[in-house]
Amino acid sequence: MAGQVGSVVSVLAVLIALAAAVAGALRLRARRSIATAMQRATYDVLHTAALAAEPLRAGLTPASAGKAVRHLRTLVGAVGMAITDGQRCLGYDGRGSHHEEQLTAAARRATGTQRSVVLNGSDLPCDRVDCVVRGAVIAPLAGPDGSAEAALVAVADDQPAPGLVQATLEAARWAGSQLALAELESSRERLARAEVRALRAQISPHFIYNALTAIASFVRTDPERARELILEFAEFTRYSFRAHGEFTTLAEELRSIDRYLTIERARFGDRLQVRLQIAPEVLPVGLPFLCLQPLVENAVRHGLSRKPGVGMVSIEARDAGAECHITVEDDGVGMDPAIFTEKNEEEDGQHVGLVNVDERLRSVFGDHNGLVVETAPGAGTRVSMRVPKFHPEVRA
Repeated sequence: MAGQVGSVVSVLAVLIALAAAVAGALRLRARRSIATAMQRATYDVLHTAALAAEPLRAGLTPASAGKAVRHLRTLVGAVGMAITDGQRCLGYDGRGSHHEEQLTAAARRATGTQRSVVLNGSDLPCDRVDCVVRGAVIAPLAGPDGSAEAALVAVADDQPAPGLVQATLEAARWAGSQLALAELESSRERLARAEVRALRAQISPHFIYNALTAIASFVRTDPERARELILEFAEFTRYSFRAHGEFTTLAEELRSIDRYLTIERARFGDRLQVRLQIAPEVLPVGLPFLCLQPLVENAVRHGLSRKPGVGMVSIEARDAGAECHITVEDDGVGMDPAIFTEKNEEEDGQHVGLVNVDERLRSVFGDHNGLVVETAPGAGTRVSMRVPKFHPEVRA
């Protein structure tokens, strides 16, 4: 009997030792893999802010406000949260939505005075017995110029405490900065569209005049050639003046360039030689509309038209891993590098489009993806660009 008891005690001792070892290992693992309470709180705040930022960066609309307001309510810790433009409630989350009209009217006053407002229970009368609203904090969402046309409304189930007031003000300031970034992005896109329109207006008159002159020279001597050139010219202009899309594919841009060079070869004859070296893998790559053609036109107009004898234009597109490297080179008269470096185009439109293309590439892909121009008087011109194969903003 005593032996059996001793065996049981031994087994229990082993089990207790194993449990202690496992518990110690779990505590050690917890210390290594689980963040502290402060780190966890920081992560939660930043993660929630990121969730709210995504819809706000799309601009203030009922759809974006409806998605952002629930995350903002979590950040502030209010029982209810609304975003209003002073005329209507764009989004509401939580309790107290039956006070929407009262809160919108108060937000209209706040945006009118550009000052935050704290409402007490007496400011929000209600005859519903289940109403939990006892106050609200209204903070204008200031835009880039400091003015506010919308407001953030935090609903409280008690007299608004200083903590809720400060949290709402900071959340409104942060949300306003996100909306300012959205407006900046929208302005950048509008500028890019305006630059495309300006580029079309700059390039087209020069080319149209030269193209029609070249076609006219074949009307009597070679009517079939003139007909083919007219069709090429029609397709080229249709592509250049298309009304939809800020982006295109390399394949489409090269197809338009081929039509352009067909017409220019009719004008220059054997003086214009063209060399193409295109990797098939990069043909579907998306890039800003009309960002390659101006480089080719610049090479022909300002590289070869002033050069006596034969001139060569080389177009190369190489597969470089995550990027596509594109180069347009001519062996023409070259130019002073200061013309491009200082972004100072000559009065007669020389080197038109280079600055425009450089700015659009940088605005879409970043400053490290602008044009690289290598040139000198009498040494020809080589213009290179690096285009990411995949970019979230580019939809060809």
